[in-house]
Amino acid sequence: MHTITAPELLFLLKGAQWTIALSVIGLVLGAMAGLVIALARTSHIPALRRATGGYIAVFQGTPLLMQLFVTYYGLALVGLKLDAWVSVAIGFTLHASAFLGEIWRGSIEAVPKGQTEAANALGINYVTRMRKVVLPQAIRISLPATIGFFVQLIKGTSLAAIVGFAELARNGSVVSNQTFQPLVVYGIVGALYFAMCWPLSLYGSRLEHKLATAAR
Repeated sequence: MHTITAPELLFLLKGAQWTIALSVIGLVLGAMAGLVIALARTSHIPALRRATGGYIAVFQGTPLLMQLFVTYYGLALVGLKLDAWVSVAIGFTLHASAFLGEIWRGSIEAVPKGQTEAANALGINYVTRMRKVVLPQAIRISLPATIGFFVQLIKGTSLAAIVGFAELARNGSVVSNQTFQPLVVYGIVGALYFAMCWPLSLYGSRLEHKLATAAR
């Protein structure tokens, strides 16, 4: 047993850096795919609604850990061998797209129907109506839930350690094995997760309160 020194702390901070990077990539790419899913879920084409509904059901109904196993080990079985970084990025993107797609589907449907009816009466086409009328309001409605999901995504990155991705939780395990001080090490790891998640949670709560007050 020895004390935790600067190199160990820097190793943990590097893991936190990769945790943030993976979370942001999953959120950004998942948001792009999620928007497409939300638009498909609210379209007037039954086949699109059924297909995206099935996609959401699969990713919301299965554990994230299993999804990471499939993107890492499953793809390798069919000859597509990916680095741990690429495979977990794909896994988190698919996972985030399903949840964000459903969050934004609900937000789009929460926009008063009168807005869409007025746009139709003015002869505004679908693309312009969504871009300038519906989506700006839907994004505002969805912000608290989106921020809340981002917090869950940050904490969920700890599961990436199972396929060898060196994020905060895995680096914490390495340092713990080296120093034989698990309580101290995981206390630091927990503090780093708290420092990443608590400001976002606080901001999401305040934003939700602000939007609820404005809606009264």
